[in-house]
Amino acid sequence: MGTARPPRAARAAWLAAGLLALGTIALDQLTKRLVEGSIAQGEERRLLPGVRLVDDRNRGVAFGFLPGHHTIVTVVIGVAVAGLLAYFLRHATRPWMWLPTGLLVGGAIGNILDRLRDGSVTDFVKLPLGWPPFNLADAAIVLGVLLLVLVVEAPRRESA
Repeated sequence: MGTARPPRAARAAWLAAGLLALGTIALDQLTKRLVEGSIAQGEERRLLPGVRLVDDRNRGVAFGFLPGHHTIVTVVIGVAVAGLLAYFLRHATRPWMWLPTGLLVGGAIGNILDRLRDGSVTDFVKLPLGWPPFNLADAAIVLGVLLLVLVVEAPRRESA
């Protein structure tokens, strides 16, 4: 007997999530290399009113938490991504589930690549009011978490 193939909708969701993750990784890595090649560490350049480009190295996780523990952080992020993929395996056909999955996986891998290569993550977007610098992978992760909550909660709201 052959192994059962996943339904077409599940295959399409995996493909969409995978392509989005790859696109997120590519765009994240490209922007980080562009910043590293054009802005010196510590330098700031105005992009838009209130928004500056910087070249900042984050040796911790979000907002610099746990600096110097990139091995532990990488393992924890890897476990979280594995958990997300296990959830996606069971719920891939849920409407829009591919979108937060692709963003979260792509963002996590984009930052993991930096940690493995440099021991830190390159952050380059600096907003006003003391907000810590961030990068496109961080933005994808934040957007992915928000969308994941919406996608997971949508069936509960519809049934209520």
